[in-house]
Amino acid sequence: MPFLVALLVIALIIAFLFLSTLFIVPQQQAYIIERFGKFNKVQFAGIHIRIPFVDRIAMKTNMRVNQLNVQLETKTLDNVFVTVVASTQFRVNPENVATAYYELRDPAGQLRSYMEDALRSAIPALSLDDAFARKDDVAFDVQKTVGNEMSRFGFTVVKTLITAIDPSPQVKNAMDSINAAQREKEATRNRAEAQRIQIETQAAAEAEKTRLQGEGQANYRREIANGIVDQIKSLQAVGMNIGDVNNVVLFNQYLDVLRSLSESNNAKTVVLPASTPGGYQDMYSQITQAMVTANETVGQHSTVPTPPHVAPTTPRI
Repeated sequence: MPFLVALLVIALIIAFLFLSTLFIVPQQQAYIIERFGKFNKVQFAGIHIRIPFVDRIAMKTNMRVNQLNVQLETKTLDNVFVTVVASTQFRVNPENVATAYYELRDPAGQLRSYMEDALRSAIPALSLDDAFARKDDVAFDVQKTVGNEMSRFGFTVVKTLITAIDPSPQVKNAMDSINAAQREKEATRNRAEAQRIQIETQAAAEAEKTRLQGEGQANYRREIANGIVDQIKSLQAVGMNIGDVNNVVLFNQYLDVLRSLSESNNAKTVVLPASTPGGYQDMYSQITQAMVTANETVGQHSTVPTPPHVAPTTPRI
């Protein structure tokens, strides 16, 4: 019996030693192995062997990407205080796991210090508007600066983002007021431009209307003149002399004027010399006598240029 107990104890010791030599590293992790307190090697995912009581696992390092959020207050080039929120993703460089473990005791704290220093150097060089417009450039510069510093300690900065730039509420209200004033100014300019276009269009339409009315009136008078000429030629063709022809033409115009007055919607009481052909004969005699007197007066003053012949017109009623 004592022999069997001793054999069992020895078997248990051997099993314990055997199991102590084996260890498994999970995925996305790295184990730092020390031998007698001195760095020996780094083991990545898989099953590995170590010497019991000689080798020990000093550190289990996570190889996944970590994120650190940094929030700080600084001022811009135009002396506006803003709160900047930045996020950076970093991880341990697989080739420098030992350096990351032995060089930095607090990687997150060191990274935060580098981030704050880089942000305080970048933001004050920009105005508030430029800080909003160029936040991606600021993030790239911060990532480059911090990445160079952290790479010396075995860390890789994957990405840096500027997630927020918040000025004080008073500055926000002032910016809103400025934007509202600029938009109102632009709206006023657009309304004035629209009004100007409307006035120009209306003026062009009025000018075109006047031109068309003038052309219509000219064509109307031209047709009347052509009709009178045709009427005179027709009367002369049947043997009437020019005096009788003029008498007939003037009498017809006289009747046309009377008809227009009677058909007008704005007709008023009009006092005429007479309403019979006999009365018209007196008016015709007066008109022809006035024309003869005017011609005699012109003949006496031969030095004065003779005015062009004016065709008889219908007297204004």
